[in-house]
Amino acid sequence: MSDKSLPIRSVCVYCGSQPGRESAYVDAGRRLGKAMAENHLRLVYGGGTKGLMGAVASGVLSHGGRVTGIIPQFLMEKEATRHSLGQLSELIVTPDMHERKHKMFDRADAFIALPGGIGTLEEIVEVMTWAQLGRHRKPMVFANVNGFWDPMLKLIRHMADEGFIHTAHLVQPMVIDEPEEIVSALLDHWASQVDREGEADIIARL
Repeated sequence: MSDKSLPIRSVCVYCGSQPGRESAYVDAGRRLGKAMAENHLRLVYGGGTKGLMGAVASGVLSHGGRVTGIIPQFLMEKEATRHSLGQLSELIVTPDMHERKHKMFDRADAFIALPGGIGTLEEIVEVMTWAQLGRHRKPMVFANVNGFWDPMLKLIRHMADEGFIHTAHLVQPMVIDEPEEIVSALLDHWASQVDREGEADIIARL
């Protein structure tokens, strides 16, 4: 884990390969992608071109942004088409899910969880676990579209209240409802980290 904050240039987005039942989910994905592109943030994601995954990627690409898709070989036909994969800025094919997740982590400066299923939940919980263990300080965001993550957030609070999250101060994901506000919050978070570290460096020199 680096002790220095790095500029947020790439953001990993975890989300469903299905569109969900509410049109607000796909709309949020496209709006998030648009906001990322407009702020020159590269999208790092699971490579799927359907459902919310496709919505975020198309939102970035249609507004001139860059997209890195990381997908296991066995999911290429299930979550995407070869034609649509060819439109990504960068495509990385991995032999398995394990390598996919590690490459997504390594290439991202921050993480966002849009609505999704078990896979989405597993991915964001894993990076939260790594944060709790002190392996990274990258910001994490729950995109709480239509209150989708409310049950999950309630469970996390319950775990902490019952004494099972022993380093809760290391697991503090942001919870933001509006996609456009997520990007500005991430950039503000990085700026504030730089300011705090600059102040600490000055104090250390005194």
